Amino acid sequence: MTILGLLDYAGVAVFAATGALSASRKQLDVISFLFLAAVTGIGGGTFRDVILNSGPVFWVVKPTCLVVCICVGLLFFFTAHLFESRYRLLLWFDAMGMSAYSVMGAAKGLAATGSPTVAVTTGVMTATVGGILRDLLAGEPSVLLRPEIYVTAALAGAGAFTTATIVGVPLQFASAVGVLPALVVRGGALRYGWRIPAYKGRPGRHPDDVT
Repeated sequence: MTILGLLDYAGVAVFAATGALSASRKQLDVISFLFLAAVTGIGGGTFRDVILNSGPVFWVVKPTCLVVCICVGLLFFFTAHLFESRYRLLLWFDAMGMSAYSVMGAAKGLAATGSPTVAVTTGVMTATVGGILRDLLAGEPSVLLRPEIYVTAALAGAGAFTTATIVGVPLQFASAVGVLPALVVRGGALRYGWRIPAYKGRPGRHPDDVT
């Protein structure tokens, strides 16, 4: 299996785990576990493939990705209760999935178009859309609205991988160059609360106050 294939399966499995953990926090049934695991595991990659118009989406070509989601969902249905802080675990799994998918998404965007701009964009989309869908469906606080760095970490990973690939770094090393900064930045945000300075201007008016 190639390094990109490994990252693809790793991203699917880890994001599927976050979907299943969200289901466990809501005390949902086993079908909901499987549904959230699948939507989260394949959501970002599906969105990427639709945007790139690159033929059948990846899980149609590789249905084993769906099998991975199902297996992960079932595993966590029987084991999620063993983890004391499931939301914290969800965030760390999300960080790992985001790091892998930022590279995988960038690689597919670069291969499909040859454009570094598109590569970075598809890397960020692949790394974040699954988590957004998970939080929306599970009624969890959106990772996008948390104060610490999230999208920037995906941007760092996709950007580093794309740059390394363009300058001729071998694929396996370029992949590591992409995964590591994404994981370090997101991990530092979770561990130390790293964040980008927020907007400090006058807040918008309430809709009822607008005439």
